[in-house]
Amino acid sequence: MAADDSSTARQYSPALIATAVALPVVLVVGVLVAAILARRAPVEREPLVLGPVPAPAATGPACTTLLPALPTELGDFTKSTLVEPSPPATRAWQRTDGGDPIVLRCGLDRPLEFNRASALQMVNNVQWFEARDQTAKASTWFAVDRETYIALTIPDGSGPTPLQAVSDTITANLPATPLDPGPLPN
Repeated sequence: MAADDSSTARQYSPALIATAVALPVVLVVGVLVAAILARRAPVEREPLVLGPVPAPAATGPACTTLLPALPTELGDFTKSTLVEPSPPATRAWQRTDGGDPIVLRCGLDRPLEFNRASALQMVNNVQWFEARDQTAKASTWFAVDRETYIALTIPDGSGPTPLQAVSDTITANLPATPLDPGPLPN
């Protein structure tokens, strides 16, 4: 008995075969492209929580002039949102992937460590005093030649750009004043 040829094999159109082969390839490529684009999307950073620091001149004219003039970017760092209530006269910047922030505080009292023997560094016409905490992975620089003291805390490895950019803003907005260091320690 002979087999019936009409029931054994079915013919598929070439367009259907091409679609069946191409569809999984297009899906895999689409998933890979979406994954790459998702990795490049900006990371939504959490608002920063900063503790209070005594800043008796935070509402004074120097700080109210300086704060709006500060740049939104300091090298690789962009302006961060602070959790409210935030300390007065404070700004912060972070890298897009987070990490330790750069923090500026304006209107501070003279740092206790700043005295007549303190080493100063001139950066773009601003005299800075560095107070280094050996346990922290950051340094705090105080602008000591303006109407009020301004502190800029910079994480290690940030490079010179943040200090230079803030110095430029200070120079453009606040006139220099004579130094007022503390007495020499006994």
